[in-house]
Parts: sequence; C-alpha cells; structure tokens
Amino acid sequence: MSDFKIEFMGRMAELNPLHSKFLTDAFSRLSEENSKELLRYVDYCEANNLNTEYLTDCYNVIVTDTQMEQLFFRKNRRYRHSTFKEVAGLVYFDDNYMRKYMHGLALTTFLWPNHLAMRDFFIRTFPVGLKGHYLEIGPGHGYYFTKAASLGSFDSMTGVDISASSVALTRDLLRYLGLNDERIKILEADFLNFQASTPFSCIVMGEVLEHLERPGQFLEKIAELSSPQTHIYVTTAINSPAVDHLYLFRTSEEVETLMRDSGLAVTDKLCLPHVGTTLEESYERALSVNVAYVALKL
Repeated sequence: MSDFKIEFMGRMAELNPLHSKFLTDAFSRLSEENSKELLRYVDYCEANNLNTEYLTDCYNVIVTDTQMEQLFFRKNRRYRHSTFKEVAGLVYFDDNYMRKYMHGLALTTFLWPNHLAMRDFFIRTFPVGLKGHYLEIGPGHGYYFTKAASLGSFDSMTGVDISASSVALTRDLLRYLGLNDERIKILEADFLNFQASTPFSCIVMGEVLEHLERPGQFLEKIAELSSPQTHIYVTTAINSPAVDHLYLFRTSEEVETLMRDSGLAVTDKLCLPHVGTTLEESYERALSVNVAYVALKL
C-alpha cells in the first residue's frame, strides 16, 4: 500500500491541496482487509496499463466536479441538472469522461467514509451462499457485481447498464478476476426495457436513484422482477450534488416513502450523515447524506 499511497497522495497534493488532510484521514481509517481490497483494484488497473497518475486524475475528477456542484447547490438549493438529456452526452456517452468517473468512483468506495460504510453494510447484510438468479442495475465500475459473485452461489448473474463504458469496465474486471463464464451477462440496455422470465433471488441497485428523473419507475420495476423472498439492496444519496444527479431527495423518509409506494418494504437500513455532523444537522444544513436499504417485495 505504501508505494501507491505515497504516489497517490503526492499527486493529489499537487492537483487539489485542500483535499490532502481528508486523504490522510481516509488512508488511516482503512483496515488491513480494506487496504488489501483497494490494492487488488489498483493491481487490476495496472494490469490494464492504468498507472497511479491516471488513477489520481480519475479520483480528482470526482472530487473537483463534486466541489463545483456543491457550490451551485449551496447557492440554489437544487441540482444543476434535472433531465437525462442534459447529462447523457456530458457523462454516460462520453467514453473518456465515463471511464475516469467510474475509476474515481471505485476509489471512493474505500476512501470516502460513507462509501466505505455502505460497502461494509452490503457485505454484512448479503445472504452468503444465496442461489438462484442475481440482477444488478447500473453495475458501473463492477466492484459490487464481483463482490456479489464471491459471496453468492448464483446460477446466473446479470448486470444492466445504459453506459457502454460501464458495461466494458464491468466486463474487464470480471475477466481479470476469472469470472467471465457463460452464467454471467452484462447488458447495455435501459433497465425499464429489460425483461426476465423468472423472478430474481437477489437484486442490487447502488447509487442509481439519484441519477433518474422518475426513480419510482425503477423501484416498481424491481418489485415486478422480485418474489416475496428476493433480497433487495438499494442505496442512494440525499442533498448530494453531482454533475449527473437529477432527483433531489431531501430526507431518508422521502426515499422510504417512495420505496413503500413502489411495492418494497424496508427490512434494514443504514443512514450516514455528512462526516462530522449528526443526521439532524445534515438535514438542517442540507448536507449530503448516504442511505442504504435492504428490502423485500410487499
């Protein structure tokens, strides 16, 4: 870890010096196991000729874009964009940007405390050895998809993503880990047009709802593809501006009401306020909150 950490932090100190203390704290919080997981991802990137300098640039894209959107949000109390059309060309269909965005986002899984806590919640609540059929909506960089593959014993696994870049990245990570057999399919498609003949035993949708104009449609579709026993895992962000965030949730109650109205019952949840504040303070000051839910079909 030391070589990657030193080079990564050194370059970030040049690109974004105000972020240096945050990174120092972030690396100090990593457990030995999480450090190994992060290095495994770095090794995968290096195997694809992506060096630490490039990964640092990717991470800085996430940081600087978020900082810019936070300034807009503080002034206007709304997200900059509200329609998919506004951001599609800027993000999802721009291969160069999308790849940087996804690699940077993968690094936040370990370096941002709320993202790390949601990763641990995903692992802790996952039904180890679960069989049947797995579905993930928006696998993005592919990390959660590969984690589910290691935790479950699924007969088939399907990922659906609207971005060709995300589809390619997920497939690349699966190949690197030796998980590219015939039972696994990663599809480039609009989830609302996706069809399946049998219910899935596990459905995962991480950090997607806030990217949608009408998130209830995706939740209703998840309910349609579930049985009463399906393990459903959903996360989203509240008061959390980003270049491609469209739907503004202001409280976790809003998310939970939408889930219930869409036919899903929350059985476990994790609410993570902005670092250094309470949940009440985060809501009062409109600071970012991350939420993760385990749910069942009503």
